[in-house]
Amino acid sequence: MADREPGDVVVDGGVGELVVMWAGFPLLGAGLGAGLTALSGWIAGLAWFPFQDVFALLDRWPDQRSYPLGAGVAAVAGLALAVVGVRERLRVTVGRRSVRLHRDGHGRDIARTEVAGVFVDGKALVLLDRAGGELARERSDLNAGRLREAFTGQGWPWVDQDPHRDAYRRWVPELPGLPAGADALLRARERALKDSRDAEVRELHGELARLGVVVRDKESRQYWRLVPPPTPHPTPPTPPPR
Repeated sequence: MADREPGDVVVDGGVGELVVMWAGFPLLGAGLGAGLTALSGWIAGLAWFPFQDVFALLDRWPDQRSYPLGAGVAAVAGLALAVVGVRERLRVTVGRRSVRLHRDGHGRDIARTEVAGVFVDGKALVLLDRAGGELARERSDLNAGRLREAFTGQGWPWVDQDPHRDAYRRWVPELPGLPAGADALLRARERALKDSRDAEVRELHGELARLGVVVRDKESRQYWRLVPPPTPHPTPPTPPPR
């Protein structure tokens, strides 16, 4: 789906989400910075609070210098957060023959013929292949109803819940039954989850998928299941020599 075709349905956060990010985050940051500046004298006396030297400096400065600086620094931080948020937005373009999942300047196309089921798991859009593996698991704040309407309207096989939900087991280190190397990847993924390194979490999810392991998260815990190996096609018998 390099180019949109007539009839394609786009699901994203819309203009309102962009306005909130580009305008709301910096304004919220500026307000928070001004509030912290007003409390700078009290904060500077809290031994456990970080950047005490900065707040002590703001407290000594006159208001006409301290408030613009405090609000300005926090507004810049809000703007940086908006940049990250815009880059991490998921945009889903659903067509009759394929779907494009677009995030952080990169688009991925998945053909309709590869997909056996589509559903929302918590905040994740999931596409399953015919063997039970995951073609995609993309977290977002997109409305589940809008996603369902977009996919069903284009004839995709939407399901209301994960058909393999009963096959998941909670991961604990050194649990038997995992393929070689999967335990180390799950350990690394657990650390990435704790540190909110979303790009690394997605990368490790893909590495596990290559080992035949599907993983999902629930309340900061990882759950896994194995994808059944494909059934080999029987080899036709070799005809006897003449």
